[in-house]
Order: sequence, then C-alpha cells, then structure tokens
Amino acid sequence: MVDSLIPANEVRFFSGSSNPQLAGKIASHLSVPLEDTHISRFSNDNLYIQLGASVRYRRVYIVQSLSKPVNDHLMELLMMIDIARSAAASEVHAIIPYYSFGRSDKKDAPRISITARLVADLLKTAGATHVMSIMFHSPQVHGFFGIPTDPLSSSKVFKEYLSKSDLEGSILVAPDMGQAKTAARFARTLNLPIAAGNKERVSDTQVIINGLVGDQVRGHERALIYDDEIATGGSILELSRVLIREGLKDIRVICTHGVFSNNGLERLAEVPEITEIITTDTVHIAPEKMHPKLTVLSVAPVFANAIRHNINRESLSDLFVYGE
Repeated sequence: MVDSLIPANEVRFFSGSSNPQLAGKIASHLSVPLEDTHISRFSNDNLYIQLGASVRYRRVYIVQSLSKPVNDHLMELLMMIDIARSAAASEVHAIIPYYSFGRSDKKDAPRISITARLVADLLKTAGATHVMSIMFHSPQVHGFFGIPTDPLSSSKVFKEYLSKSDLEGSILVAPDMGQAKTAARFARTLNLPIAAGNKERVSDTQVIINGLVGDQVRGHERALIYDDEIATGGSILELSRVLIREGLKDIRVICTHGVFSNNGLERLAEVPEITEIITTDTVHIAPEKMHPKLTVLSVAPVFANAIRHNINRESLSDLFVYGE
C-alpha cells in the first residue's frame, strides 16, 4: 500500500458512475477516502450532479473511464470538473483510465472529426488542470491535450503477473503494425521475440490479416497476443486463426482495455487454443459477465503511484508508456 504524502483533508477523491470500484482502490492505495458523488436525472433527462464534500482550495481527483455509455460518462466527467473549478478547487485532476475517444486520432476520411482532440479541448475548457490516463490508442493522442497529461503504462502490471508463468518457447505477437512498437518494448522486458500481423481493417467489426511480419512464429509452442484494447475481438480472432494455422496450440491474449462489446469475450473464449484472456480493470466488468478464461488485473497501484509522484513533485518517466 502507498502511504499518502499529504494530509487527507488537502485532497478530495470522487468517482463518476463508470468505474467506482477502481476509484475506490486508487483512493485506498493512497489512504484517502472516496467521497460521495450524487448523480440523478431531471424529468427531461438532463443530468444533475453534486459533489458530496467541500473542494475549496483542495486538490480534486475525479476518476471516470469513458466506457459505455460513453457520451453519458463524458458528460458526467465534464460536469464534475466544472463543479470543482466553480467551487474554487486549487487543482482539478481528471483520472481517465480508459480514454475511448483515443481511437479517433486521425483524419482518414473527409468530413470527420478528430474526436480525441475535441474531447481533450473540452476537458481543458471544463476546467481540468491535469489529465492522467493509461495506454492511449496511439502516441499522437498525448499531443492533443493543451494541459499537462500523463500517459501511463500497464506493462508493469502484466509483467509482474506473467513473471509467475513459464514463458519458454513463447513469442509475443501484435495484431497490427500500429501496435508493433509498443509490443516490441513489452517483448524486450520479457526477453521474447516479436511478430506483428499485417492487418487491413475493412470496417469497425471486420479485419483481414494477411500473414505476419517479424520473427518466425512456426516453431514456437506458445503465443502472447498483446493489444491496447479489445472491443468486438475481431482482430484477435483473425490473428488467432493465423497463429493456429502456423501450428500454435496455446494462445494467451493480453489487453489493457477489455471493452468486450457485442459478445467479444465469449467469442474469444470459444476458441479452444485461447487458454487465457488477461486484461485490467480500466473498464469495469460486471461479475455476471466474468468468464473462467478471463483474468482481471488492477491498475490501481499504477495510478496511485503516479499520483504520489505528482504530489511529491517527482519524475514520472519510469511510469510512462514511452518509458517501457
């Protein structure tokens, strides 16, 4: 447990409705209470939010993942930031474990929004003085923020868990070249060879993987598929088929953000060669949606450690995704 380095009365921790479980764990690691947040709706469906403790001249931390329903959770976050700013908080820290809009990070079609940048602007306008997240979809998302932003890494959580496993004969595989650089950094920490899928995205739910780039997969006994996010699971399923054709019998899937929409988890679990699906708690998974093949690791210590470093004015470079 990380000890709080400041009197608890100098900070206020709040959570939106997306992931109060993770917020509570982070606050617990810092030995500070998680304050109440009162959220309801008017008869016209407008949100009503009230923070349950005074924030005047205090550091305020608001934990909210932008998970489903994404737009409601974004509006909650913006309102909570605005409330804290209007109530004279000295600092307003938006702790966003899952920044889902990060996937909209480039203009690859006419007349579309780069929504990752738009939401970053909205957070600043609402009054956030600092943003902290984990595993942005791509490095350029960090540059969209006009306020100090800490892009943290989940790799240490995975490495600690995998260190208890026998990785002999394993190869780490990224689903596409976009994730290859991050996957290569992680592979080096595990001393594993690396390969990546040659992926073509047809639609949001359909991909084609035409072979692999990098180290030869054939001859390895096991594969670790490493990605930042799994939604429908289409990319992972297609990559798994390629690996199975190459003769692999044991595939473990690793992702930071387990969104698992449209029965994505069930579809992956149905593949006999996929023996384990490892994710974190950036997106809350209800107990009734858990599966025997699913392992959920907590990133609460990562956020708590980063917050402690910030409070103590210490460097965070070792915790950054680019410092793996």
